[in-house]
Amino acid sequence: MNPRLLRRPAVVVLPLSTALALSVVMGTAEAEPARHHSAARVVSTSTLPDIPLAGFSNGLLPGSVDDDRDVDLGGIGSDLYPAERRGEYWTVTDRGPNGQIAVGKDKRRTFPVPGFDPAIVKVRAVGGRIEVLKSIPLTTASGAPVTGLPNQPGRDEAPYDHSATTPLAYNPNGLDTEGLVRDRDGSFWLVDEYGPSLVHVSAKGRVLARHVPKGLGPTGADYPVIESLPAVFLKRKVNRGFEGLALLPDGDLVMALQSPLLNPDKTAGENSRTTRLLRFSPRKNRVTAEYAYGFDPVGVVEPGQTKTSELKISSIVALGGDRLLVQERTDKSSRVHEVRLRRGADILGSPWDTTATPTLEQATDAPVLSKRLVVDLNTVEGVPGKIEGIALEGSSTLVLLNDNDFGMTDGPEAFDANGRLVDSDVETTLVRVRLPRPLR
Repeated sequence: MNPRLLRRPAVVVLPLSTALALSVVMGTAEAEPARHHSAARVVSTSTLPDIPLAGFSNGLLPGSVDDDRDVDLGGIGSDLYPAERRGEYWTVTDRGPNGQIAVGKDKRRTFPVPGFDPAIVKVRAVGGRIEVLKSIPLTTASGAPVTGLPNQPGRDEAPYDHSATTPLAYNPNGLDTEGLVRDRDGSFWLVDEYGPSLVHVSAKGRVLARHVPKGLGPTGADYPVIESLPAVFLKRKVNRGFEGLALLPDGDLVMALQSPLLNPDKTAGENSRTTRLLRFSPRKNRVTAEYAYGFDPVGVVEPGQTKTSELKISSIVALGGDRLLVQERTDKSSRVHEVRLRRGADILGSPWDTTATPTLEQATDAPVLSKRLVVDLNTVEGVPGKIEGIALEGSSTLVLLNDNDFGMTDGPEAFDANGRLVDSDVETTLVRVRLPRPLR
């Protein structure tokens, strides 16, 4: 990348607050502000400056992008995970700029920069800016870019160019990356929406293994693919695969399915409020538990919204022990709950883990995890829309990062007559939200 793109004037890093700067361990950090503020509030906001996508991509993998169509780096808000130094975070892009254009009765999925390769991006917020500290491209076993293109005809959406007129080739290596955590050995774990899959990546970005549902039958990938996830996850909704990922203190991973499975069919899935969490042991290399998670009614998550199918999980955060934060959202609204992964709630290997009817998605008495509301982000002034990355800083500060979709919108108006992006002007924004009570 051109170093001039990341050059910044000298700035002073302001502390979040005196209480945060003097916070202590053992769960007492930042408790003082709760005595003076009864509601959650934004305490800092930073945005990502314009970084041309071709310069970013070609700086990692020379020649990967020949024309970025005036798209800037974005989409890094697919997840957020604390890095080694306080105030620094690992993030991950999604599959790259993409949109939809209606052609007749069909909606075609467009990839205007098909050479874009998903990347892990380390950032920090300095004053009002997000600085990019390090970027790691995702590559195959032979070092080629995985790209963000769909994998399988008939299962994934067919890819097209920016105008939705020219078909693009599928790529069995392609990843629609979402959740991210960094393991103790420096490697990364990601989740992907295509498979849906759990992906283990080296510290340098090379895919070490991709875990997919049993029976998927993938072919042609240039990295190891393991059919280790429950077969019922083959019934994921398109573009609604795994979205959230958390690393528990014992080293286990928990991945969250963005939306209910289409189980047994689309009607059941679109009307269901029950999605799933999977617990995976890297030590045992297999799934060890499965849990049902129940969404609130869509009108509670987003007042005025009536389509249940708009409900999604985009982020989960480990709090310690068996406790998780789970974000429920629509594209406009977001609420965060706390759940406990109790052993008695495990449905792995039960009839709920199958397509036997009535399915989990059809049931009115599904054995969902109990939960409590932590914060309704709709009520917090200054929180951007489409939050997909959440991290916990200290004991009572949530760090939120949105997905700006690379400045793209759907429809033929996304690009002008010369094929250049008509930017949405939605910025990648990181905000810190102080909660009235500590979470740990």
